[in-house]
This record gives sequence, C-alpha cells and structure tokens, in this order.
Amino acid sequence: MNIQEIAQRAGVSRSTVSYVLSGKRQVTAETRRRVMSVIDEAGYRPSAMARALAHGETRTLGLVIPPLRHHLSSEQLQFVGAVAEAAADRDYDILLSPSGGDREEAFDRLVGERRVDGILLMETRWHDRRARMLTDTGFPFVTIGRTGAEREHAWVDLDYSALVVESMRQLHAVGHRHIAFINRPQEMLDQEYGPALRSLEAFEKAKARLGVDGPARCCEDSASGAYTVIDDILGSEPTVTAVVTINEQALGGVMEALQRHGRRVPQDVSVMAIASARVATQAQPPATAADVPAEQMSQQAVDALLRRIGDRGTPLEHLLLFPPFVDRGSVAPAKPDS
Repeated sequence: MNIQEIAQRAGVSRSTVSYVLSGKRQVTAETRRRVMSVIDEAGYRPSAMARALAHGETRTLGLVIPPLRHHLSSEQLQFVGAVAEAAADRDYDILLSPSGGDREEAFDRLVGERRVDGILLMETRWHDRRARMLTDTGFPFVTIGRTGAEREHAWVDLDYSALVVESMRQLHAVGHRHIAFINRPQEMLDQEYGPALRSLEAFEKAKARLGVDGPARCCEDSASGAYTVIDDILGSEPTVTAVVTINEQALGGVMEALQRHGRRVPQDVSVMAIASARVATQAQPPATAADVPAEQMSQQAVDALLRRIGDRGTPLEHLLLFPPFVDRGSVAPAKPDS
C-alpha cells in the first residue's frame, strides 16, 4: 500500500497523509485519527527513499569495515553484529562498507552521495585518511578505536596502553622479570594500527619502569603464526617466564606452542591477554584476560553517533574503557630461580 491508497481509504488528500507522517503541518485530531487508523490497519511503512526525500535522513548508519577478502575474524564479526543490534534497537539500519586498499572508492561514494546519516569507523589507523576526510567535510562519525588526531573526532576505545601496563604490573608483582609481548602482524604495525602502536609503546615503557626485560614480537593472526613466534622467543630468550598478548586470534596457538616446548601454563610460563571472553575461555588452558566488551563499545558508539547526528554542536565524546582482568588461572608466581 502506498500513500495514494491510504489517502483514498481515509478520504483525504495525498498531501494530508504526508503532513500526518511528517508532522510538518497541523491537521485536525479527527483527520489524524482516520489516517493513522488506515495506516495501522494496512501495516504501512514508508520506504527509506521516500523518508530520505521527505526528512533529509535515511535512518541508516554506515559501518566501515576492513575489506571482506581479508575474512573478518569472529571477534570483528562480533562488533559488526553488536553494532547492527544497537542500531536496530534505535530504529536504524546498518549499511556495511568495506574500506582499505583498492576499496577506498566505496568509502568515498558512501560519504559523497550521503547514503547514510552518519558513519562508524572500525580498525582505525594513527594517520587515518577516512577520519580526516570526514572531519574536513563535517560528516557525522564516530570511530571504534582512535586515530592520532583523537581530539578532533568522537571515539570509543579500549585503553590498550593502560591494560598492557597493568598486565606487566601484575606479572611483576608475582616475581616475573622476563616478559615477552606478542603484538598484531607486522603489516598492521607498519600501517600504524592504533592498538598495535599504543601497546608496543606501553610495553617498552613498562619494561623500563619496572626493571624487567623481554622481547616484543609481531605475530600473524593465526595459531600457526603463534607457533613461529613462540619458537623464536624461546629459541632466543629461553629465560622468558611470562607472555602478554593483544593478538586474540593467536592466543590459542600461544598456549599450544608453549606446551609443545614443554612449558606448562602457568607453572612454567604465565600468560595474560587482552581478548574477547570467548577466545580467552576457549584457550587451553583458559587465559587470564581483560575481556574486550564488544557489545558495550558498540552500543556506546552508536549512541554517540546518534547524538552527533541529532546535534552537530554537541561536544565530541571520548569514551576510554578499562575492563578488569578476569583471573582464569593462567598466571602463577615465577619460580625462585627465574
């Protein structure tokens, strides 16, 4: 059923139906009652295109994700699902748009053609062309993660720096003096991916402050990548008694690789991670971790974006989360001779 049919059934003009739907002009209570009665009976919903033309809005948010050929991890998909659920709860749709490499034109079209009311950016870089473009054009957006220009845009992020320092502090408190750090892939560090960059810097500073030593290694997002990195770490620095990692896709492989080397967790090597609860609990043994709150971050990002859309003059929101480490038994005191 379209607006013309609703008008005929209600005995009013097409423009009157539009006024009832848009609220742009006053109509009598009786007329509004008749029109809404027909709409409710028919289950009418205005099309997105018609709504955009009438109100200058699409009721759609863009979620910019890494190119799909890179195969989103289950944890990235958790964010995608959580954003979609949060948007739906607020009567908005989500349009997924891959961005990166040869997919930048898709992002440019998304912004240039105003296909959405606002944009959520995932997987941000320190120098992020997309965030700069959105800032320069005044397009409403929020990042899940931060760029180096964090004061210039709204964002929701984990405090990776503080979490890495806290993991080092806890390990140091139970006697560990040789701690390794396993980061994301080298490619992501080279591209200045925010968590990888901030975590490495925090690790090096914490080592100096606490008086501990240990290597930092990049690792592919896979179990096989973890095997290679653990082989390298234990081969070059066998005195390592603890591992900290932000690479949740490699976490299970880290546990397996340590056991292959005859190192028991936590009796011989303690492990702490920043990872989703699902990944941390499925590792064998389960990992003590700061659980990434994907649902909370997604809801906060969507709400912050809707506030920006509603009022461009609202202050930029900066939400930095510090989830507690959940003890799952992968940390133990260092042996006296370590």
